[in-house]
Amino acid sequence: MRDKTRRSGGVFPRRSFASPVATLAFFLAILSPAAIGASSPEVAVTSSPIRDFLTGSSERHFGKLEFIGGLSMRSSDPDFGAISSVRFRADGRSFVAVLDTGHWMTGEIERDSKTGALSGVSMLHIDPMLNENGTAARRKVDMDAEGLAVRGDRLYVSYEQFHRIGIYPDKNLAGAKPRGRLPHLIPNNALKRNAGLETLVASPENSPLKGALVAVAEDSVDRNGNLYAAILDGPLKGLFAVKKHGDFAATDGAFLPNGDLLLLERRFNFSEGAGVRIRRIEGQDIRPGAVVDGETLIEAGPSYQIDNMEGIDVVPQPGGSTHLILVSDDNHSFLQRNLMLEFKLNQSDS
Repeated sequence: MRDKTRRSGGVFPRRSFASPVATLAFFLAILSPAAIGASSPEVAVTSSPIRDFLTGSSERHFGKLEFIGGLSMRSSDPDFGAISSVRFRADGRSFVAVLDTGHWMTGEIERDSKTGALSGVSMLHIDPMLNENGTAARRKVDMDAEGLAVRGDRLYVSYEQFHRIGIYPDKNLAGAKPRGRLPHLIPNNALKRNAGLETLVASPENSPLKGALVAVAEDSVDRNGNLYAAILDGPLKGLFAVKKHGDFAATDGAFLPNGDLLLLERRFNFSEGAGVRIRRIEGQDIRPGAVVDGETLIEAGPSYQIDNMEGIDVVPQPGGSTHLILVSDDNHSFLQRNLMLEFKLNQSDS
């Protein structure tokens, strides 16, 4: 460095003493949450309840699911939104999510004390994801997070644009750096740039997949028109495919306790509008070389309270029932909404 002045046994740029404003800015920078790994300030979110899933109808049962309730969420924080995947903790209340803008989002759901329906979210924090160098990405394409899996003390994040799966420690997310990458098996040249590794989920330890991670491409298809998919590790490691139907693309997945995979899919075209579907794929069918399909649990279109539904998780309840929580990605557009919807899986089907 040129032009240095030694003082008190240290080396400081002379400019820092010549400019009090610059000196203050320097110390504020090194003490910022991003610099010391502290979580960001709590984000205030305003939630409006969604009581009816089908607009203008009090019907609660849709396919194999029962609608419990939902939220439409908004915040003045510019980083809030663009939710790609959500995973709930064992307490069924706290969650971690990834945003496709390259951010972590953590928080807790709140419930109505009388009905038990979703009433809001609290303790919400949003922090930039860090790369291997410990810095946040400057461009969205560098950290386009789409899928999230939780296994043990690790978080696995799948990215589009530059296809990869990063492995993060499941603690201190504001300062967490990836500890390597998990090979995704699907050839990069087979993955579309903006329709790649969308679904990433950990199977149950006691299932046929023995806790293996599973990835499903959003809309990248093989020569037979089926979605690329892979069992990423474990005794059944290998490629398989998911039968594609119509214009639906896979956006996330979650395993039921018995090992069946719930695949969340969304559709948007000008003739049919927005749509969402959940398929149930039997766990025993997921094998290398297989082409899997499954029963449709629910399908909904523009007349329902849906948006760009991108995240799903299975949330077991204390009483033994199985709930599903879905979230949407608003693309930071004023024309879209950040939704959180909750359904109960019929007891005979869980």
